[in-house]
Amino acid sequence: MTETADARPEKLRERTCIGCRKRDSPSDLLRMTVSGGRVLPDPAHRAPGRGAHLHPVTECLDLAERRKAFPRAFKVPGPLDLTLVRAQVEQ
Repeated sequence: MTETADARPEKLRERTCIGCRKRDSPSDLLRMTVSGGRVLPDPAHRAPGRGAHLHPVTECLDLAERRKAFPRAFKVPGPLDLTLVRAQVEQ
């Protein structure tokens, strides 16, 4: 009899920061979603919709903004309002 339990027990979850492009665990990154042209922080990792991840430091936020990574990550046209994310990161 073969066991069909978890085939990959050491599988680690990783996400890529849209600012520095480094991979890290989701617990070390801030998840964000977009709604109505505004990027919303999702610290609980529970909001519906397409998510993007960012290290919660100003350097990564500035880098992502400079690279125009937010519209690309969310696959939406045009600039997005980052006010709420910036407030969350600067806390």
